[in-house]
Amino acid sequence: MVEDEAGDAELVRHELNKAGFNFVFKRVESEPAFIEGLAGFRPTVILSDHGVAAFDGFAALSIAQSQCPEVPFIFVTGSLGEEMTAMALKKGASDFVLKHRISSLSPALHRALRETHLRLQRQKAEQEIRRLNEELEHRVAKRTADLEAANKELEAFSYSVSHELRAPLRQIEGFIDILRTTKGSILDQEANQYLATVARAAERLGRLIDDLLAFSRAARTGMRKRKVKLHEVCARTIEELGQDAAGRRVEWIIGPLPEVEADPALLHQVFLNLIGNALKYTNRREQARIEIGSRAGEEEHIIFVKDNGVGFDMRYAKKLFGVFQRLHSPSEFAGTGIGLANVRRIIHQHGGHTWAEGVPNQGATFYFSLPTST
Repeated sequence: MVEDEAGDAELVRHELNKAGFNFVFKRVESEPAFIEGLAGFRPTVILSDHGVAAFDGFAALSIAQSQCPEVPFIFVTGSLGEEMTAMALKKGASDFVLKHRISSLSPALHRALRETHLRLQRQKAEQEIRRLNEELEHRVAKRTADLEAANKELEAFSYSVSHELRAPLRQIEGFIDILRTTKGSILDQEANQYLATVARAAERLGRLIDDLLAFSRAARTGMRKRKVKLHEVCARTIEELGQDAAGRRVEWIIGPLPEVEADPALLHQVFLNLIGNALKYTNRREQARIEIGSRAGEEEHIIFVKDNGVGFDMRYAKKLFGVFQRLHSPSEFAGTGIGLANVRRIIHQHGGHTWAEGVPNQGATFYFSLPTST
């Protein structure tokens, strides 16, 4: 306590004892003694008169603010005008108590200690949050570096697949052509069938390599989002797949499709896979019926591609979007089992999800969702 009147200091001591405080009390009445007390006594709270001979209470407050700002500072004075009170609180004093109303000291002290405790808790929590943020940033930086390294390895693997696997494949296809050209006339029907089987297997392997490379590129390609009109993407895709529908009776039912925030090239791949599958799995129908539409929810658009093709058993629906997972054999329907896995990856990149419904020999419906806003 900064107080030059021993009687007033004793009055404060008595009031604190009466209020039940357990404390050690030190009175100082000069600036050197105050500074020494801050360092050696290390107070929990500072009480200060406003006017002490040769030592102003505001000077004590300034010193306390610079050396121990976490310690509450309460003015205990005979008089403190409205202007001085406002200045005291503005400069950082916790409270003020008039000596002739010393009974208000105990509540003021309780408030100051409680506020100090809460402030220290907040500071501790903020420090912990900063520590956790720094740790998280470090972990994110490490994970980012690991991801970049993994992407480089994947790129190297893709390069290897593209060049190392294609070389022997080109040789197989080349020697098949040579055999057909030079020896085809002397080979019997069975031998020519064997060659045809090898040629189809080589062609399927080529498609598989292409699909694997597309799948790996989708995993590491950054998205370039912009406003995309899905009806335009759908129309362009149907036009590109025109050869698959040539000579067939296909009924197209195109409903309203929304405008979304997405990567147009990646969504084009989604429509190519889904509409291409619808054409493929309806090729045994006298008339194929393919419906493309959407419905809007509060947080997402749901787009669907529905067909009247061979369908599938819902017991195996979870296999549909996995890599190399097929519900029909290659002899029934050509394919590599990569397309739907690529669809799921692209939609997940956009913050959506994929699912499907089907009934054997009655058709299937494939769904994907996209957020209404990003």
